[in-house]
Amino acid sequence: MADDKVDIIRPLVEASTNSFKIEKGDRLILRGLKFHGYHGVHLREKETGQTFLVDVDAWLDLRAAGKSDNLSDTVSYTAIYRIAKEVMTGPSHDLLESAAEEISSKIMIQYDRVTAVRVKVAKPDVVVGGPIDYLGVEIYRSRDRDMPLPI
Repeated sequence: MADDKVDIIRPLVEASTNSFKIEKGDRLILRGLKFHGYHGVHLREKETGQTFLVDVDAWLDLRAAGKSDNLSDTVSYTAIYRIAKEVMTGPSHDLLESAAEEISSKIMIQYDRVTAVRVKVAKPDVVVGGPIDYLGVEIYRSRDRDMPLPI
């Protein structure tokens, strides 16, 4: 009977544009975080810096916070914002992949109630020879898949 049980708290749904599965359910959403940082492989990027845009989704069960109306039953948006800011305005990364990985890792390590995180890091001012909104990376990390609990 237990094998037939459906997990209604954290069901998975196939992402329409990605090959990985993302969690459906409660999440904190941070969009359009804007930072000046010194990331990139080119010397000019490391010396002059540029604007970066960051989006973060953090999946966690928000039912207790919804019932209690108490900040201690959730994770503060500003705490996640501070992590993104620390990484994006901190020491230089060559790759956006590395910056996104550091943001996701810090969130998952500092907040054990977060079960998964999606981080997008974008460069809106990169020169590629044509008009763009931005270029960037998006990663998804799940506690179950990417950060198993020690045995």
